[in-house]
Amino acid sequence: MAHKSGFVNIIGNPNVGKSTIMNALVGERLSIITKKMQTTRHRIKGIVNGEDFQIVYSDTPGILKPNYKLQESMMGFVNTALIDADVILYVTDVVEKADKNEEYLEKIRKSNAPVIVLINKIDLSTQEKVMELHNYWRDLLPAADIYVISATEKFNIAPIFDRILELLPDGPPYFPKDELTDRNERFFVTEIIREKILLNYQKEVPYSVEVEVEEFKEQDKIINLRSVIHVARDSQKGIIIGHQGKALKKVASQARMDLEEFFQKKIFMELYVKVSKDWRDKDGQLGRFGYDFQ
Repeated sequence: MAHKSGFVNIIGNPNVGKSTIMNALVGERLSIITKKMQTTRHRIKGIVNGEDFQIVYSDTPGILKPNYKLQESMMGFVNTALIDADVILYVTDVVEKADKNEEYLEKIRKSNAPVIVLINKIDLSTQEKVMELHNYWRDLLPAADIYVISATEKFNIAPIFDRILELLPDGPPYFPKDELTDRNERFFVTEIIREKILLNYQKEVPYSVEVEVEEFKEQDKIINLRSVIHVARDSQKGIIIGHQGKALKKVASQARMDLEEFFQKKIFMELYVKVSKDWRDKDGQLGRFGYDFQ
């Protein structure tokens, strides 16, 4: 029996629902989801295995024009995903302007990989507008398959999976069949804490934050964690901690609940805040936090 395998890379502008789609396709909550822009900073792989197939999904950062080195690295992940894709899932929605970041659409048009366009959030629109968008994308990318979906409602997700299987090339698995992701446990600790920061703080603060796990000690029934929230400026440290430490305690409490569910163990976590001045523009810091840059 032939075995199929390949990389299915999810690409699109910020806030169109790429992470929700990835989680729906993988069946696990691997990518953090908030209503804020630039939630995903890394390329996160989710692996779906069957007896005769392995699909390696990649969630990528939303397309943007970089303002600092961190964002340059984020766009590096997107560019790599365009090059090594066996199938490209291009995500748009009923809200955004269809011609946003046109230069990336040009790259997708020139790609040799088959393209599937997903028009997301159709639950927020009229049937007429959805048909209009469907026709627009069919004209723009005539070779692509186009699906109208609602990722939050899990509407029309199954046919995408079936089509991906048809498009995948024959090949051996890239990862062991029992793996769900290429990321280690520490990575998901940092992402869950960062999600809580995105949910609890306003304006620039969440985008100036990086989380680092300094200690991860796992025992039979408990995991002991020590994590550091790095901020870019002195003033942000006070905002993260909050009056009498209440804001930080709230983040720690929310994160701990999610981590206990994620690991199915008790979590004991110490959480600190540290100023790492302008870390988003410093090669050494970015490398330490797992960002590649050329």
